[in-house]
Amino acid sequence: MGDHDTVHASLRAALGADDPWTALYALNTDPPGPLAAAVEELYRSETCPAAFRPYLSELLQSLGEPGDAVLLRLLARPELTTDDRKDLLWTAVRRRLRLPTELLRSYAEVAWAPDGGDAGGTLSRHLVDAVGLSGDPSFAPSLGALLADPAAPRCRVALALGRLGAREWTVPIAELLPEVSGTDHTACAVALELMGDPAAVPHLLRWLEESGEERVYDVHHALVRLTGRDPLLPEWANAASYAAAVRAAWAEGRTERGAAAVRDVVIESGGRARFSVDGGAGRIRIAFDPPSPGSSWPRWDRSLTMDGTPLYRVGSVCDTCELGLRLLDWPAEEAPRIAARMRGRLADLNRLDTALLAEWSPVLGELETGHYQALLLDLPLEQVTEPAASWWYRRAVARSDADGEETEWADDRPEDHWPGVAHFQLIAPVPGGRVPFTYGALLPSQPPDTLDPATVARHAAAIAAGERPAAVVLGWIDDRYVEARQEERWLVGAVLDGHHRLAAYATAGVPARVLLIARGGEGGVTDGGQEGLAEVAAAYGCQA
Repeated sequence: MGDHDTVHASLRAALGADDPWTALYALNTDPPGPLAAAVEELYRSETCPAAFRPYLSELLQSLGEPGDAVLLRLLARPELTTDDRKDLLWTAVRRRLRLPTELLRSYAEVAWAPDGGDAGGTLSRHLVDAVGLSGDPSFAPSLGALLADPAAPRCRVALALGRLGAREWTVPIAELLPEVSGTDHTACAVALELMGDPAAVPHLLRWLEESGEERVYDVHHALVRLTGRDPLLPEWANAASYAAAVRAAWAEGRTERGAAAVRDVVIESGGRARFSVDGGAGRIRIAFDPPSPGSSWPRWDRSLTMDGTPLYRVGSVCDTCELGLRLLDWPAEEAPRIAARMRGRLADLNRLDTALLAEWSPVLGELETGHYQALLLDLPLEQVTEPAASWWYRRAVARSDADGEETEWADDRPEDHWPGVAHFQLIAPVPGGRVPFTYGALLPSQPPDTLDPATVARHAAAIAAGERPAAVVLGWIDDRYVEARQEERWLVGAVLDGHHRLAAYATAGVPARVLLIARGGEGGVTDGGQEGLAEVAAAYGCQA
């Protein structure tokens, strides 16, 4: 049997398996080109059962460019059933494909027809998402017309208009806010953020005065993004207090951005301090990603960004989802230099004091507005270059051991969990923690292969002489209850300054002096993990 016949036989066998999804996933080790061709041939075949087509469409999503080419050809077939169009269009949206304008127009003639159309149907929802990805502003009038149709997916329409940057629809979207709630309200607020149009600000301010407590966060978030003004809010406030604080912060229409200020400095010990940043520049921050087309959650994934460039994908705020960081891009050279302005006092740092934080105020003001803790720690770290040695994978092994043989993590590969870059990690889970599995990982903000061996050697000599040069890390505690089965806690950090110093400590086998700066929680969106930080400080706090 030739390669063509072998691929076809494997494909048909997978579709006929008791568990087709798992069997098809196993085919992904094959070259994508021949597999994509086999999918197309079977899909077009008159003998292909209708029940197979959703599986074939799903498989195309995983086949990269060869799969994309097949999707485009199949979508252009005029004899497709409505169900097939839905499946293929949904796959194209998840692939973020920019479909041809004429193809989208032909679909719109059916889905958005004035009489007998499908304005509220599944095909229309997927079509709205696809049009938003098209980059073609000529679709804006037909999309905008759907905003007046209660049967249409109006909030998806708003997001699509936001992706197209169709600012003529900014005000209609803002005026839609009082009519929607829940994730639909969030979607409209996110659409205004995508639009980036200051014309929405007066409408948001008026709605903020009238909206219920549950909608205040969305409006505040949009105002911050559209004005650049990020006022300091109370830490750990309940819903009523939070809403009152937000309204007070935007009272009298104050939208101008002032100078950043570091305030409320409290030195709790030589190794622990608290401070707040008001009106922070936010050059280094964790921000929500633009929503994935077709997703039911307008705010879901987040990324650690530096000067607007996403550095690591941090993942969702869902506390039953697995935490998994992934390298996205390296920041511009200026971003890592922010923390380097602290370097003079880092050469041999033994304690924190008020004068030190005052000296560093210009740098701390570059952070996002919020309440912070500064911990001076001695962390026993190792450098990890292989996926199998990383806690990102070893935690999956620990779960499998705890669950026994029948577990979804048993077949995970080390590379499935690898964050995409060599990094530093605690040599063992944090001792004495309430959560048995408390891991720690510090990830770089510059390529590890650019480290200068001579600089590492210079720091190693200083360490051997008894000095303790400190690295600066922006970090947080992340608590998860993975799949509602296993508690898992992480100390996670991004190295802002001190890559050479950490490499020298790891090589010498000496605990690394680290200044950890961790932001606390506000508005129920982020969790600074007070308990976790206390446990880290108890285990590794600097004793100098």
